[in-house]
Amino acid sequence: MQPVRSRKPLHARGRALPAGEDMNGIDLLVSQHRALEALLDRTLEAKDAGSRRALFQRVGDELSVHLGAEEQVFYPAVRAKRTEDILLESLEEHLSLKRLLADLIDLDPEDRMFEPKFKVLREQTEHHHEEEEENLFPKVRKMLPDDEIERLGTEMAEMQEQRRTEDAPRESVLEETDQAAELPPRAS
Repeated sequence: MQPVRSRKPLHARGRALPAGEDMNGIDLLVSQHRALEALLDRTLEAKDAGSRRALFQRVGDELSVHLGAEEQVFYPAVRAKRTEDILLESLEEHLSLKRLLADLIDLDPEDRMFEPKFKVLREQTEHHHEEEEENLFPKVRKMLPDDEIERLGTEMAEMQEQRRTEDAPRESVLEETDQAAELPPRAS
């Protein structure tokens, strides 16, 4: 069975967003959170190993692309004294998610450890989304003007589209499991 692939940003219902659809950065990330959560659930519900593997590969690709956009575009842009603690915690959560993804990449979906480890990935992903949506995003909405949040959305969507052209974006996490990504200096 061929892996399920999508090269466009995910909509909350798991469908790709239409090309050129503008969305501010926070709305883009929240929409991707819902789409990832739905994809995680679909993976656990898959009845056969082939479907589970294909869905997991898509989860891995989408999650790694999403984490990369947060780390390389969103977090540096929103770093401020009142967000720094949240961002440092988020980067540690990203490291945990990457380590779980790396473990899962090496497991066969029929391995008895695949499902328990995947459930932990789902739980930690949902927790991370909740923390961002309840603690970080409200601060960012107060901190940045709407046009700056819109610009971040465009920049992240472009970066993600580029990452999706890679053969298997999920494979990048294999090189990112030693330590959490650095929080770049505050934007001036």
